[in-house]
Order: sequence, then C-alpha cells, then structure tokens
Amino acid sequence: MDKKELRAYIKTLKKQHTKEQLMEQSEKILAKLEHHPNFVKAEKIMLYSALPDEVQTQAFLEKWHLKKTIILPTVVGDDIIPVEYAKDTDFALGDFNILEPQNEPYTGDFDLIIVPGVAFDHKGNRIGRGKGYYDRFLCQHLDTKRIGICFDFQLVEEVPTEPLDIKMDEVISL
Repeated sequence: MDKKELRAYIKTLKKQHTKEQLMEQSEKILAKLEHHPNFVKAEKIMLYSALPDEVQTQAFLEKWHLKKTIILPTVVGDDIIPVEYAKDTDFALGDFNILEPQNEPYTGDFDLIIVPGVAFDHKGNRIGRGKGYYDRFLCQHLDTKRIGICFDFQLVEEVPTEPLDIKMDEVISL
C-alpha cells in the first residue's frame, strides 16, 4: 500500500468510530503517555492541538500546562514554528482549522516531542497528511526523544517510507 492508499484506508477506519469512542481512546492513550518515564522526567514538551480525527489533547494540555512547559506547533508557510502555551495565551484558527497559540516563537530546546500522524508502524515509521511539516521540523531536533501517539487502528504493519521521513523513537497506542 502506498502513502495515498494508506491515508485513505485510515480515513475509512476512523469513520467507523464515534466521537465518543475516539475521545475515550484519547483519554486512555494520554494516560499511558503521562506515566511514560520520558514524559515524567520531561520539563519542556512539544505537544499539539488536535484536529477532530486525532488523539484529542485539549484536556491533557489544560491539565499539564501549569506543571510543565508545553510548546505547541504553529504553521507559518511550510514550516512549524514552536510557540509556548502559557496561562494567558490567546489562540487563533490557523492552517487546517487548528487552534494555534499566539505568542512569540519558542527558541529553547525540548525534552520530548509528542507527534500526531495518520499512521505509524511498530518500527517508529510515520506518515502524516503529506505536507512534510513534522519531518522538516523533526530533522532539526534529532537528539530529542520523539513519541508518536495514535489510535489503535492507526498502528499498521508497515508504513511506506522515504529518505526524508523521520522515525519516532516510540509509538503509544492502545
């Protein structure tokens, strides 16, 4: 299966789940994440504001943003620009209708980067939506631990890869 076919296949599988089922799975996946040793010891974490069909992170962001430094991606042109999520952060609808924080770009380092995706495999390979935003961003942070999170049906036998695709160190699912 090529990337386009895999994206279509996962989209079909997502439609077989209700919003409630995806929210329940999201809570379980994020509970696993918050007990993961890398999350426990991390102080500066890049997370993401979820699209409706991704592991839902809003409640998780609210829970952790006062205890850890949470950085969220914003999209500017073809690039991800990290922005710190603070208590008084304003949000605006960005590309792909994602709520993005409206603060100055974050220029520090990260202890952990949590990455969404359309599909992952057990070797840490990932495909996103096809624009390469995360691969371009992650190649600048290869020394930072990368954990992909996904619903169980997004974890497949094999993800087709290309030379510029960046692997996850680990994938958390149910």
